[in-house]
Amino acid sequence: MRVHVVSDVHGNAEALARAGEGADALFVLGDLLNFVDYHDHAGGIMGAVFGPDKVARYAEFRRGQRTREAVAYVRSLWAGLNGDGTVVRQAVRDQYERLFAAMTAPTYATPGNVDDPTLWPEFAGAGVHVLDGQSTEIGGLRVGFVGGALLPDGVRRKDNGVWHPYLRFESEFVAAVAALGKVDVVCTHVPPAVPDLTYDVVARRAELGSTTLLTMIRDTVPRWSLFGHVHQPLARRVRVGRTECVNVGHFQRSGTPYVLRF
Repeated sequence: MRVHVVSDVHGNAEALARAGEGADALFVLGDLLNFVDYHDHAGGIMGAVFGPDKVARYAEFRRGQRTREAVAYVRSLWAGLNGDGTVVRQAVRDQYERLFAAMTAPTYATPGNVDDPTLWPEFAGAGVHVLDGQSTEIGGLRVGFVGGALLPDGVRRKDNGVWHPYLRFESEFVAAVAALGKVDVVCTHVPPAVPDLTYDVVARRAELGSTTLLTMIRDTVPRWSLFGHVHQPLARRVRVGRTECVNVGHFQRSGTPYVLRF
């Protein structure tokens, strides 16, 4: 069985259309949308809505610490839309139409934080299986999928009335992971809480990894843990016990899927 695995597609529909070539199946581990393009500030949904200069300022804040000034700036951008998210929602739908059409191989997909999973049933065709907190048999192995990224404990969910990233607390992640049962392969958007896997060497900060996922790996020993989310990790693969934990890469930039054989 040959499986190609991608994550953090961020709008790269052209490469996604090639990602399944030669594979028996394609795993897509979230962040389909190109919401903020840190390499081309005029690109992405925010570039189209707010313009490159404002996105450049936003990107500058994102690379630094989460200060009051940074939070206020981001809120001011959304406030400028006066609660009218029509242009954003249409841009999201336009991207999803292109991206889901590019999934031509048998596909198993879970959403990332830069996704709106409520829209996925609208675009996922018959060959695309959307799983989140679910497992299925693929090529004789049990494979589980859990989507979304993590919110720090104690942080309140903010509603800007326009865009809702897919974020969940660790307590919610617990239930999703438990629902998988024992699996041979666990596919998530976020990594387990291992420092070498969560630290982004370009952003110079650690993203939130899941302690629940790490505990599950230690307790049930799947063969593989596959994930994305951290675009430039300190380490792309780490072994936890007998489990190979692999960041499958920033697909928007590489255009190359990770190849899994079993």
